Amino acid sequence: MHDPITYFQAVVLGLTQGIAEPFPISSLGHGVVLPRLLGWDIHQKDKFFITFLVATHLATAIVLFFFFLKDWMRIFRGFGRSLRDREIAPGDNDARLGWLLVVGTIPAGILGLLLEGSLRSVFASAASAAAFLILNGILLLFFERLRARPPRPDDYKGDADERIAELSWRQAIAVGTAQAAALIPGISRSGITMGGGLIVGLSNEDAARYAFLLATPIIGAAAALKLPELFGPDGNGVRGPALVAALCAAVTTYFAVKFLLRFFESGRLTPFGIYCIVVGTALTIIFAVT
Repeated sequence: MHDPITYFQAVVLGLTQGIAEPFPISSLGHGVVLPRLLGWDIHQKDKFFITFLVATHLATAIVLFFFFLKDWMRIFRGFGRSLRDREIAPGDNDARLGWLLVVGTIPAGILGLLLEGSLRSVFASAASAAAFLILNGILLLFFERLRARPPRPDDYKGDADERIAELSWRQAIAVGTAQAAALIPGISRSGITMGGGLIVGLSNEDAARYAFLLATPIIGAAAALKLPELFGPDGNGVRGPALVAALCAAVTTYFAVKFLLRFFESGRLTPFGIYCIVVGTALTIIFAVT
């Protein structure tokens, strides 16, 4: 018997996960279509594949956390102050941002626990993921059209967390809840969150920063809950490849986040929307004729 996932496949999937998770192009969608496109005998419904993905997602969450470690330390201290004082003091942006992340994470976490199994089961095919990649691209273009204000040359200057902390509780809940759409392969968590940020008035860079902060606890908690599966029977044959994939995902996640924060100082979601539409359409045609 051979391992269900080879080390070469693990490297390709890990590198792809690390890029596609922070990029608004759906890591889960790419994880579904790549095996079909390359002719690998790996399917979204395979238990070993879901277990394998746990390691790559956990690696992404860990890198996101340490990339923004100084910010998280400030947020934790601010959150602690608010609990101690039983209020968010005026001007305490770290405390307010901490609570915005909490109220944005809870609904997405609940929906994830309730809907993850059923949504992945219904939309687990490569053809479905390709179709939702097209939809994801259309959404990204719409987000840019519906943004609350046009981009400005100096948007990236100043205190980003102070600007993010100006969001209302209702806006934070709405943007956070929208993350649940990423349970469908082909719909990007970071894309939905960035788009929501644009609609409520954030710049592209601030929206990206908020998306990465908001994604860290969601991805980390979801992976941690399933981590025991990696060390149980479902992890047999995939632990070695999963470790390799996690290391690859960690490297590409770091560089992807670093690139995107610089890119969104002046860039938009538009090129990623076009990419998703073009790739999704091409894959839909390929899967239809093969």
